[in-house]
Amino acid sequence: MDPLDLIIAGGVLAIGTFAFRFAGPVLKARFTVSPKAEKLMTRSAVVLLAALVAVAALTEGHEFAGYARPAGVLVGGVLAWRKAPFALVVVAAAATAALLRLAGVP
Repeated sequence: MDPLDLIIAGGVLAIGTFAFRFAGPVLKARFTVSPKAEKLMTRSAVVLLAALVAVAALTEGHEFAGYARPAGVLVGGVLAWRKAPFALVVVAAAATAALLRLAGVP
């Protein structure tokens, strides 16, 4: 890929991101959303995030990722839920997966 193409693509992405972030507060004053719709959007965001975590934790390509990665994600999730410091969550999740792989667990 040409470096100029990469710079242009990055610039377009930056402008698009800024436009979306700017449009939120501007358009919020013009539109009203019912409390039911707002609640639905909040819940759908949580469901989408959970689905992304599940796919990333359980698959590698089109195959099952093995048991070590989901175990690490589970440890990290429990620590995050218990409000552990972010660095501890990341290190514990990575260490769990690494130790299981070292022990021969796929």
